[in-house]
Amino acid sequence: MLGTKDEIRIEQAIVHILDSSLGMPVLSDVVLDCGSDFSDFLKGHIFKVDSSDEIRSCTFQKESSVFHLAEEWNPEKFIEITQKIAGELYTIMNQNIDIPAADLLAVEYRVEKHRYLALLKMNYKTSYTHMTNSDPWGNNNDIIMQKAILPGETQKLSEAALIDLEAPQYVRLVEKKYDVNGVKTNYFSKLFLKCSGALSSKTKLAIVNKAVEEVQKKYFNESEQFEVRMETKSILNEEFTQQGGFEVPVVIDKIFKEHPEMKEEVQEKLEKYNLKEATVEPQNPNTTKKFTKQHLMTDTGIELKIPMEEYNNKDRIEFITNPDGTISVLIKNIGSIESR
Repeated sequence: MLGTKDEIRIEQAIVHILDSSLGMPVLSDVVLDCGSDFSDFLKGHIFKVDSSDEIRSCTFQKESSVFHLAEEWNPEKFIEITQKIAGELYTIMNQNIDIPAADLLAVEYRVEKHRYLALLKMNYKTSYTHMTNSDPWGNNNDIIMQKAILPGETQKLSEAALIDLEAPQYVRLVEKKYDVNGVKTNYFSKLFLKCSGALSSKTKLAIVNKAVEEVQKKYFNESEQFEVRMETKSILNEEFTQQGGFEVPVVIDKIFKEHPEMKEEVQEKLEKYNLKEATVEPQNPNTTKKFTKQHLMTDTGIELKIPMEEYNNKDRIEFITNPDGTISVLIKNIGSIESR
């Protein structure tokens, strides 16, 4: 994983227009002029993909056309190779109307002496801009709709791939499912790149979290669920803070240390995804941000956001279960309070 986007050195880039409404791809015969501003734009998108916890590490299948093109990579044939890649993608897009139209930015770049090829699918966005017409009476300013706006540098791409040109059998990608013959499909990996691989860190975390919640919901009543879910969140936050991630068996042991039957049921659920012995190591702080606070909403409409270090400090906050089953929250030792 890259430390900063400044580690990236852009070698060459090209854009191919893949607008299904045109009936054919508009393939460029000339590379782009990568000035400093545009180079920063490309680096920003590559870095955002590379540092995403949605990224998956995959291996190309032998029948992948993209793999064979990467395997025979020649920088001098950059235009020709990327045209073939864009043609492959456009054929799939043209056959499946739900896949959004886009520009394909193909970028050859280096990190130190290592070479990569980025395939950035820039799905179009609709926005408004101004247009000026001049006539004998002066300027006529108007607002027009522009339907082919590309994602900005801070926006994440739905589909992108980073191919290691030193080891072209490996590719890392982010993707989104779209309807293919009426079925939600990861077309980018299955139909276009023809690769398969591990789940992303974000998906692994979501599956583990969901499996734990399902079992807790099954065995605990509503009042108990509130307490065990807060404790689960605290355990996960501690693992992220101290270890940067967690080993699934270790964290499941901690969550269900007094409930072996629940632990076994969670393990059975995770076994279906080959996650029973997995390690989850998110890299992006946004993925684990929700575990840094207890976000509570009462049935009376009161909303509480409690930093995890405060939740774990019993001198600061206490949850009291009353004889009638209701819950009281006691916030202690407040130095000052203000309205926002």
